[in-house]
Amino acid sequence: MSDHDDFAFDVAPGIPAPLPKGEEVLWQGRPDTSALAREAFKIRWIAAYMALIVLWKAGAGFVDGGLALALLRGLPYAVLALAAVAVVWLLAWAQARATVYTVTSARVLMKIGAALSVTYNIPFAQVATARLDLKSKGTGTIALETMGDTRLAFLALWPHLRPGRLKRTEPALRCIPDAERVARLLAEAAEARLAMPVITRADPAMGDAVAAE
Repeated sequence: MSDHDDFAFDVAPGIPAPLPKGEEVLWQGRPDTSALAREAFKIRWIAAYMALIVLWKAGAGFVDGGLALALLRGLPYAVLALAAVAVVWLLAWAQARATVYTVTSARVLMKIGAALSVTYNIPFAQVATARLDLKSKGTGTIALETMGDTRLAFLALWPHLRPGRLKRTEPALRCIPDAERVARLLAEAAEARLAMPVITRADPAMGDAVAAE
């Protein structure tokens, strides 16, 4: 697995360098903003918490002075609640717009980061398993469990990782539309790639075979 700091322009959206001959792009996409706001940014929980505060302040005002005082005390908190939810939504939108997930015939590329863009390169040969978490509306998250000792920092990947994996992070295509189809495409591409035979050629000097590119 490798990462690339995108200070130079990509040769194509989400692809920082030309793909090797014979490798092709099979799918590209990005997170669904609504799904990302719900699942990663917990916008429903934040909205519910802010609503409770508004009700508490307005209720206390109503007890002390009736409807007029309830409105006077509750309205400022209602404005703050709407502003908080709007900020969270904008953060989810910015993350989604800055992200490009790419599945090729040989790897997964993840261009992520709203402030500092980084592209992670995950060849199929380094993927132990891929897990699909499918939601009712068709969006879902495809988490990639990588092999070896490579560890990616939680904060560097978030929110593009499998939830609940703090010690051993798993990069993920988070909250993508039509996730079941993408997962099937990824599985078929990985199976085809890993089933490719290793071609060798004879080395006359050594009298044995060596791997060919």
